[in-house]
Amino acid sequence: MSAVSKKIGIVGGGQLGKMMILEAKRLGFYVVTLDPDPGCPSHSISDEIIVSSLNNPEAYFELAGKVDVITYEWELINAQIMEDLERRGHLIYPSVASLKVIQNKYSQNKTLHECGVPVPRFELVNSVESIRGLGRKFGYPIVLKTTLGGYDGKGVALIRSEEEIEDAYKLLGGGKLELMVEEFVDFHCEISVIACRGIDGSCVIYPIAENSHKNSILDVTIVPARVSDEVMQKATEIAHRVMDVFEGVGTFGVEMFVTKDGKVSVNEVAPRPHNSGHYTIEGCFANQFENHIRAITGLPFGNVDLISPTVMVNLLGESDGPARLLGLEEGYASNPNLRVHLYGKSQSKRGRKMGHFTVVDKTAQDAIKRAEAARAIMRVVGDTYN
Repeated sequence: MSAVSKKIGIVGGGQLGKMMILEAKRLGFYVVTLDPDPGCPSHSISDEIIVSSLNNPEAYFELAGKVDVITYEWELINAQIMEDLERRGHLIYPSVASLKVIQNKYSQNKTLHECGVPVPRFELVNSVESIRGLGRKFGYPIVLKTTLGGYDGKGVALIRSEEEIEDAYKLLGGGKLELMVEEFVDFHCEISVIACRGIDGSCVIYPIAENSHKNSILDVTIVPARVSDEVMQKATEIAHRVMDVFEGVGTFGVEMFVTKDGKVSVNEVAPRPHNSGHYTIEGCFANQFENHIRAITGLPFGNVDLISPTVMVNLLGESDGPARLLGLEEGYASNPNLRVHLYGKSQSKRGRKMGHFTVVDKTAQDAIKRAEAARAIMRVVGDTYN
C-alpha cells in the first residue's frame, strides 16, 4: 500500500484535528474522526465521523477497523483503550507508551529528569503538611498541580505563602486527586519548540516561538523568539532530547521557561501539534500539521524554515452564547497581511479558543504592531440575539 492510500483515524475532532485533516485531505488521505460532538470542528471535513464518548471501547475499535494508522489531537484520552488497540496490532502514533507517561505530569517530569532533561524541582504530595514541607524546601511561591487532567490553567494553583496552602489543597480536591508540588520558576519569558519526528527517527525542529499567556491560556506567539542565540541553541538541544526520550512519532510541542540568566527548563510536553505552532501555517514552508501527517504515514518531512517573522494571536470567546466574530471586514481592510482562522465552534464561551489570526511582516516588530492593531478590531462574542 502506498503512503498516500492509507486511511487515517483521529481521536478528537477539535480545532487541532480539523487542521490535521485539512493537510491530510490536501495529500489525498481518507480520514475518520472519533468525537462525542456531532457538530465538532472536524465534522464538516471528515470523510467519516464516529460520534461517541472518548471512553467507549467499541467506538475505538470501530475506528481502528476503518483505518491504517491512528493519531490523536488531545492527550487527555483513554490510554487504556488505546493500549489495547496497540496490543492487537493497530498502528498508533505517537505511541501509547509515550502518551501514558505524558498524561501524568509527575511521570512526565520524572522521566525527563531521569534522562537529564532540565525540569523544575518537583515532588508528590498527599497532605497539607507535605505541601508545607515543600514550601519550606523550595521557598515560596510554589505550584500545586493535579498530576492528571489539567490544561489551560485548570488543575493548577499558585501558592504564595503558607497561609494559602489549605485553600489550594481544597481547591484541587482535598486529597481526592493525586497532587504534586513544583518549584516556581521566576522566568524571564516562556518559549516553545515544535518538533517533529519520523518513524525512521529523523527529526526536524521549527523556529523557536516566544509565548505570552493570559489567565494561563496562550495569548500571543512571536516568531522568531526574542532570545539570545545561546538560549535558542539550548532550547533546540532540549527539544531533540525530549523527542529521543519519548521516541515520539509525529509533532510534539515542548513548552519551556527561560530565566534572566539564560537557564532553560521544560514546563510541559504535548504529544500532538500545539497551539503555539499555529504560526507555522503562514510562517513556514511546511506547517506542523502537514509534517505530523507526513510523520505518521512515513513520508519525508517538509521544510520547517521560517519564511517571514510571524505573530499569532488567539481569538478567545469573550462571552457565552451563539458565536459571532466582530470586526472581520474592518480587520481585513486595515491589514492585507492578516490571516484569520475560525474553528467552527457554534457556541462561544468565555475563555474558549474560538480561532486565531496570524500576521507576517518583514520584521517581528512590524508584525507585532499589525497584530496589535488587528486585535483592537476583532473579537468573538456570544450573541444572545442570534
